[in-house]
Amino acid sequence: MRHNRRDFLRRIGSSLALSVLPPFWRASSLHPRFAIPRLLPGWPSTANFSALSLPDYPFVEIPASASGITFKHTAAHSPQKYLPETTGAGCAFLDYDNDGWMDIYFVNSGKCDFYAPDPPLRNALYHNNRDGTFTDVTERSRVQAGGYGQGVAVGDYDGDGFPDMYVTQYGRSILYHNNGDGTFTDVTEKAGVAAPGWSSSAVWFDYDNDGKLDLFVCRFVDFDKSKNLPCKANDMPGYCVPHLYKPMASWLFHNNGDGTFTDVSAASGIANYKGKAWGVVATDINNDGRMDLFVANDTVANFLFANRVNGKFEEIGQPAGIAYSDEGRPRSGMGVDSVDLNQDGWMDLFVANIDHEAYALYQNNHDETFDNIAAATGIANATRLMSGWGLKFFDYDNDGNLDLMIADGHPDDLIEKIYENVKYEEPLLLFHNSGSDHPENRLKNVSANSGPVFSRAMSARGLAIGDFDNNGAVDVLISCNDEKPVLLRNNVGANNHWLGLKLIGRKANIDAIGARVTYQAGDLKRTQMKVGGGSFLSSHDPRVVLGIGPRTKIDWLEIDWPQPSGLKQRLTGLPLDRYITLREGEAKWE
Repeated sequence: MRHNRRDFLRRIGSSLALSVLPPFWRASSLHPRFAIPRLLPGWPSTANFSALSLPDYPFVEIPASASGITFKHTAAHSPQKYLPETTGAGCAFLDYDNDGWMDIYFVNSGKCDFYAPDPPLRNALYHNNRDGTFTDVTERSRVQAGGYGQGVAVGDYDGDGFPDMYVTQYGRSILYHNNGDGTFTDVTEKAGVAAPGWSSSAVWFDYDNDGKLDLFVCRFVDFDKSKNLPCKANDMPGYCVPHLYKPMASWLFHNNGDGTFTDVSAASGIANYKGKAWGVVATDINNDGRMDLFVANDTVANFLFANRVNGKFEEIGQPAGIAYSDEGRPRSGMGVDSVDLNQDGWMDLFVANIDHEAYALYQNNHDETFDNIAAATGIANATRLMSGWGLKFFDYDNDGNLDLMIADGHPDDLIEKIYENVKYEEPLLLFHNSGSDHPENRLKNVSANSGPVFSRAMSARGLAIGDFDNNGAVDVLISCNDEKPVLLRNNVGANNHWLGLKLIGRKANIDAIGARVTYQAGDLKRTQMKVGGGSFLSSHDPRVVLGIGPRTKIDWLEIDWPQPSGLKQRLTGLPLDRYITLREGEAKWE
């Protein structure tokens, strides 16, 4: 007897259903949804699948028993309620050994002035075994860190073809140079990028268009153990609201091209503006070919650093309309992203906030101003009681339209004693992009219909996207505060056609941050910019996936490489449903 999915879930419950869903399917001439499941170690026998329809949820959670990922974040929640305990930590997809498969990195807490774990805690690097499982290679790779970790930014700063990692921490951050042999070296002191204080998100981007990746590091409040303030909620010790702490200036480091960096925070104008920075994305908001910075601040105005000539930045957040809420108040900005959502050729901005503030979607007016259209799209109403951290726009179903996923969770574990309708642990949010020209029809909240994982409450923080099984369906990794991470396999993206691009710059920065990719497939024409960073404390698969829906051909593809190249490269005769490597200026691909 053949049972449908609803009957099956009614019989044995959603939690058991999740434990037997196959993590991916063997390549087959069949439609991926009906292909034969290939089981991995830790999964039940094929007999459990013989009478079941394969699931059609967009995302399926992969349990640790199947993936081999045993990492758990420790927040060190203490009676003293030190503020850093609420925020960590980040995660990343990266191909550290250049084998073409995305590996995973997690950031953990560790020793600092208010915490001394025994035994010591460490970060974790997991190698992708190419079969849906991962192996912990942290010790061999020498990327344990050990400080009180926050986030990670991945970028090839020396252009040797191997991605390096910048790990932000409360106290002292770390630059890990990739040695190309599976190991990393801590080169922080030589490079001059320790960024003392409380660092949060960071982003690699080429701000002066010299072809080398520079580094921007968000700095949060002025905090150490001696400055911890006693706060209460309902007469119980609680975490303080960040507005009680002093703001600090963020860091900008110029890449000197010799393995060292120069602190240009003051010279660039960045240091003139003190904030409480959580999230950052590098994007080009005015189409002048220079990468700008959108920075989310907590309880003070958000920053929009417009990149002007000669390495100078002008902070234009207030006149641009992104600094405050529609009522003119600062909000608690956390995760950010930038995307050309309406495909008008201009990059829009998104920021998640804390409960009772709603998230903001800023549409670019083409004149360095923005309008918040979150209410019109329904995002404001859906998020009014939520607190958002990691997030990303990406095309999860490969129909050619960029969708949105958000990881949520309130920072204060006493919030439920203050507000009856606000929760400490919150579910993920998924918005599907219809491609409509009208904002009110463009983004639809499909969370409730997207499977059991979207009804599961969690203390989510970081979010990274990456295709860990190389099937063109972009997967999601979520790090949680004081909990195990969540790995979601994309279950629907491979149902449509796609092309994945690994872009390698030559004159342009090697990671091609700032490149614009435009492609035509029949009646579908789309443009994507490869932004720098985005989300919260996390780093994404560097490859660009172009979805075309049921169409069977990409007519042409055009790449506008960033300066100092400026090359416009047009390609035809492209393959489908595979990843290719495109090097700047070469007509052939690998």
